[in-house]
Amino acid sequence: MMPVADMNWTFDQHGDPNGDRLLLQTLWDDLRGRREFFTSPYLPACFAFLVHILLCSPFLVFEALGCFWPRIHFYRISRNNEPLGLCLQRWVDCFWRIFIKYLTTILPASALYQSVRNPIFPELAPSWRVFIAEVIACLLLFDALFFIWHYSMHRVPWLYRRVHQAHHQNRITFALTAQDASPAELLSLQVLALTSAWVVGCHPLSEALFHLLNTWLAIEDHCGYDLPWALHRLLPCFGGAPFHQAHHHIYRGNYAPYFRHWDWLCGTYLRVREEAGRKHGGRTMRRRRRRKSLGSDCVCARTCVC
Repeated sequence: MMPVADMNWTFDQHGDPNGDRLLLQTLWDDLRGRREFFTSPYLPACFAFLVHILLCSPFLVFEALGCFWPRIHFYRISRNNEPLGLCLQRWVDCFWRIFIKYLTTILPASALYQSVRNPIFPELAPSWRVFIAEVIACLLLFDALFFIWHYSMHRVPWLYRRVHQAHHQNRITFALTAQDASPAELLSLQVLALTSAWVVGCHPLSEALFHLLNTWLAIEDHCGYDLPWALHRLLPCFGGAPFHQAHHHIYRGNYAPYFRHWDWLCGTYLRVREEAGRKHGGRTMRRRRRRKSLGSDCVCARTCVC
C-alpha cells in the first residue's frame, strides 16, 4: 500500500561518477524544480488515493467485460458469475468506504506529518544499481515487517477486532479492497512502509518507486484473478492473488503480503489449489478450508467474526 506522507528524505551521495545515472538525474532535476508542489501538506494523501483508484481501474474494466465475455471467468479464483449491476455496486460501496477513511483519517494525519517533517532534496540522483537495490531492499523489509504485524493481528484478539477485522469483511476480494481496512490498519501500513524506506536509507526516487510498487502489488494480490501475466507467474517467489485469496478464505496462513518465504519458514504457508478452485467456482475449496479453519487457533476462526 502506498504511504501518503513522504519520509524524512536523507541521501549520502548515492551513485558513482561513471554517468550511468544520466536519465535518473534528468528526472530528479525536474522533480527538484517542483519542490514546493511536492511538499504540499495535502498532496500525499490525495496522490495516494488517486493512484490507488487509477491502478484499480483496469480490473474494474476486466470485471465489467466478464459480465459479457464468459471466457474471462476462467481466470477468476473463487467468485461465481454475477450481474453487472451487483459488480458495480460492490465497487461503489467499497470506493465510498475508502474515500471516507482517507478524508477523515489519512488526510489529516498526512497533513500533520508534512507540516512537521524536514525534507532534504539531494542534488544527485542514484545510480541504476543503487536505485534497483534500494527498491528491492525496501520490498523485502516491508514484507518482513508486514508478516510480523499481520500475524500478530490474527493472534491477538484485541488487535483483530479493533484493527484487522474490517479488512476481512471482504471474503471474496477484488482490486479496490486492497485499502478497504480500518483507519488504524491503514495508518499502521503507512508507518511500516515509511519505516522500511527510512531503515534502508534510500534516495527519494527509490522510495517513490517502492511506494508505487507497494500499491500495485497490494492491488494485484486482492484482484481476485489468476492472470497469466501476473507477477507471481513471472517470478515464483511472489505469492500473488491465489496466495492471498487463500488467506481471505480460511482466515489464517499466508500472512506475508508479497513473498512466500516467511510463511514457508514459519510454517504458515498454505498451498493453493488454483485449478480446483477455478473449476468449481471456489465452492469446494471454500467448504474444505472453512471446515479446517474452524479447528484453527486463529482468533477469527474461534470467534467466527469474519
